Amino acid sequence: MYGSIYEFESLPSFGKQGSESHSRSTSRVRRGRAVPLVGIVRNPRSHRNKGIAPEMADCSNILTETPRTREDLHHTLAEFARRGIDYLVVDGGDGTVRDVLTCGADIFGNDWPTLMVLPKGKTNALTVDLGLPNHWSLAEALAAAQNGNTVTRRPLRVSPADGSGGCIQGFIFGTGTFSLATEAGQEAHRRGAFNSFAVGLSILWAVIQALFGGAGNPWRACTPTRLVDRFTGRALPRTGPGRDDERLMTFATTFEKFPLGARPFGSNVPPGMKLAVVDWPVRWVIMLVPAMLFGFYGRFLKRAGVHRFCASDVDIDLGGTFILDGEAFPAGRYILDEGPQLTFVVP
Repeated sequence: MYGSIYEFESLPSFGKQGSESHSRSTSRVRRGRAVPLVGIVRNPRSHRNKGIAPEMADCSNILTETPRTREDLHHTLAEFARRGIDYLVVDGGDGTVRDVLTCGADIFGNDWPTLMVLPKGKTNALTVDLGLPNHWSLAEALAAAQNGNTVTRRPLRVSPADGSGGCIQGFIFGTGTFSLATEAGQEAHRRGAFNSFAVGLSILWAVIQALFGGAGNPWRACTPTRLVDRFTGRALPRTGPGRDDERLMTFATTFEKFPLGARPFGSNVPPGMKLAVVDWPVRWVIMLVPAMLFGFYGRFLKRAGVHRFCASDVDIDLGGTFILDGEAFPAGRYILDEGPQLTFVVP
């Protein structure tokens, strides 16, 4: 769970047959239980878990596990599935959520237990989308679950285009300058900035670097990128200057709410997967990035190489690393689509 670069060959395999068998067994066990069985994946290294004892660990219906590797996490989730848990609690940050969704892909398939997220990380962007308070306890989450307070989301799913490996699942995907901004966010964390404040600092630094940087500045460098809608077989439009096979940044998510109250996809955010793409570092376009983050958009921006897309299945060929929920993954050709529908408990 604590690695920084993942190789797809080492991820759990994702197979329909295995997923269906787990779905049938877990659904059968979960029916009619008087006291819910709760499985907790706790990341003791998450920002707000360090030095803190786990909640309700002495309750017989609370199964708390702290796996330290992806293999341990996979075994933990398989055991939770075997026991037929009613609720799966992720006690950690966005990266822990990504690891749970990734390692559980071939275990739960399309039939995941209801999820609870206890926001203990440094950014917790998912909790903003779900409308969770920064300090939300397990007891409060269980009370909300009793009241039936839930929303649904689909994660992003990234898998090798040749079908040779498994998949990873998360909620925020980015390439190019987004990768550099993520590194800047890590530096902000080290200096004591967290949550939306850290996000704001990262965006501000990215704008300054891309706006005033010279030709050799990495913030103004484009990444070899090809984006193809798999339903139509057509490349997603590119209208900015520069090479046709390069983009400055690609950002994708299934979020409907964003940190700082941002509206990068406008006021009426559609559900499902959305992409924002910047083709080239045109300086006057970079100056408008803060306004675009809060909903500003027009045809002249599209002509200059700024795009918004709604697509649920995209073929991505990358010449550089990409970021998924704060971690870097290797370059290559991938399929980016929507994962299974998940139910989250909310206040």
